[in-house]
Parts: sequence; structure tokens; C-alpha cells
Amino acid sequence: MAEAAPLRIGIVCYPSVGGSGILASGLGDELAARGHEVHFISYERPFRLDPGRERVFFHPVEINSYELFKYPDYTLPLSVKLAEVAQAFELDVIHAHYAVPHATAAILAREMLPPQHRPVVVTTLHGTDTTLLGRDPGYAPAIRFALEASDAISAVSEFLRQETHKLLGVAKDITVVHNFFEARPAVRSRDAVRQELGVREDQKLLLHLSNLRPIKRIDVMLNALAQLENRDRFKMVVLAGGSFTPYQGLVDRLGLSDTIVVRESVSVVEDYLQAADIGVFTSDSESFCLSLLELAAFACPSVSTQVGGIPEVVEDGESALLVPAGNSEAVALAVERLLEDETLTRRLGEAARTRAVERFCPEKIVPEYEALYRRVLAESKR
Repeated sequence: MAEAAPLRIGIVCYPSVGGSGILASGLGDELAARGHEVHFISYERPFRLDPGRERVFFHPVEINSYELFKYPDYTLPLSVKLAEVAQAFELDVIHAHYAVPHATAAILAREMLPPQHRPVVVTTLHGTDTTLLGRDPGYAPAIRFALEASDAISAVSEFLRQETHKLLGVAKDITVVHNFFEARPAVRSRDAVRQELGVREDQKLLLHLSNLRPIKRIDVMLNALAQLENRDRFKMVVLAGGSFTPYQGLVDRLGLSDTIVVRESVSVVEDYLQAADIGVFTSDSESFCLSLLELAAFACPSVSTQVGGIPEVVEDGESALLVPAGNSEAVALAVERLLEDETLTRRLGEAARTRAVERFCPEKIVPEYEALYRRVLAESKR
């Protein structure tokens, strides 16, 4: 059987810190390493994108602020750039991460092009489209249209697939393709990072990383830490993809100023992942929670709320400790167990790493995307 020809793939995503941007950047790197030509289209270069990778290209979208518009428009300039890149480089696929504005722009771009230059549009849902905007009557109809007009839809968890069908009434099939994470080499040693954070040899380092949106319930996490006795046993580092300022007052009121260390806009997250002993996540909802997988890759167990797609990523009592959402006391008790029981912490961490390697590695997940692309392309030519 002849080897399948490489594909020309356009990827449109948010470039900032967040699960979708990390996944999209990693996917582009992996696709390029497998011989495909990958074109990223966004308003900035994705922060995790390897600038030295062969067959990876970046096309910036210029956003103009016309007085006619009260707010700068992104969807239309993005659609024009997508059409331009698709035609110039003869793209086979546009892979849009998020329905709005990315799939919306991709569908508009597809319709701008003559039939012989139209790529197929694959839309990946990461969560917010469904769980937040999908509940908003000002967005839901547009999201539903963008999904139904896509040539294929994928979701990062079975939970998200079911929620999308339920909340948005999408009739089209949705393929579940889980997230993956491939760790890059750390720049600094574990000891150097812990020293920078002021973590003593006899202290445990707790880690939380997210965009700090309200749904992450940072307040629950902080209240849980405040309930722990002998706070001198640990420090908590927060890798913030957004401003931590809204939570600083609560930190001060709870007496956690000497316990919490915040780092914003971290470019090499692996430096901190390798230095952590316990992850802590207290979200009210998660479609996947890539941060859990990032820590698992370094054999670091986590305490997390048992919500959304998280039970697809880790198993309660086997590779993590899962607790009810909104319950700071339960979070505190679970963290206390790991602080006190090094054998349990080690066992959960090793199991988490094994699960990450076996189920959520690029070697397993990237071929699933490749198969999805080729299936949709084949269907488009019938």
C-alpha cells in the first residue's frame, strides 16, 4: 500500500496561555515532525510554538480599529487571512480550535474561496464554547451553526461531547480525541527552581496552573490551604495565565502571604512541573484539565474536584484524589493526606505518569487527528 501523502494544514487558535493553545501548538509541532506542512494563523505567535520547527509557518492577523466599530473586530480579518493562506498554500484542512470566533471565521473563509481551493474545516471543542457560551442565547445559535457547518467536530472528552449534544442540540457526530502532552526539557534544575521559590528541602511544593477564570474557583483552593495546620510544611506556587490581583486580598485576609508564590506568564512551565510535589485544582467545571496531565507527566499526583472530564484523565484513588466541587474542607483533607503520606503520594504519582504515557501521549493521540483529517477529506471528494 502506498504511503499517504503529507497534508497541508492550517491551525487557528488562541496564542495565549491555556489548554487549547498548548494543545494546538503541540499538535502543530507533532504534525510537522510527521511530515505535514502546518500553518498557524492568529493575532500573535502561539507562546508554545517552536519557532525552529521545520514545515511550521506563522501568519499574523492584523486587527484594525475603525471608528465605525465600537469594538475592534477579529472574526472578519481572521476569515480574510484564512482564505488568503488557504489559497496561497493550497491547504487541505483548516483546524479551528473553538467554534467562535475560529470556526466561524474558517467557514466564512471556505465560502469565499472557489470550490477547487476550499479546505475542509475541522472544529475542536475545548469546553468554553459549550459549557459557558453555549448557555448564552446571544451566542448559542451562532455556535450551533458553526458546528453544524463544520466538516467534522471533535471534543477533548466524552463529557464535552455529551454536553455539546445536550446543551446545543448539535445533530452532527462528534469525535472524541483526548488532549495529549509532550513535556519539553526543563531549562533549570529542580533544586534551582525550588530555591528561587524559597522552598526548603523539608517542605513540599504545591502547584496550581490555570488562566484563573472564576470557574477555576481559586477562592476554594485558598480557603482549603488556610484550613491546613502547620503551613510551614509547604509552599504553593500559582502559575497564573491571568492576573492574580483579584485574589490578593483573600490571600492577605487568610494569612497566606508567606505561603503563596505567584508567577505570571511563565514560558517554560516544565521548570515548575518537575519541581512540584502535589497539584491542586478546585474548578467547578473542566472539560479535560490539561494541567492534571502536565503534572502527571512528571509523576506528580494531584488533588482535584471530580467534575466534567477530569475522571477521564485521572482515576480517584488510583492516580489522583478527587473531591466534590466547592468543598474546601474536602480539598484540605485530601491535601493533608498527601502531605502526611509519602508512600501514597509516590504511588499515585507513578500511576498518574503511567496513565499519561499509555493513554495521552502524542504517539496515540496525533494519529487520531490525522485519521480524522483524512476521513473528512475522503468524504468531501465523494
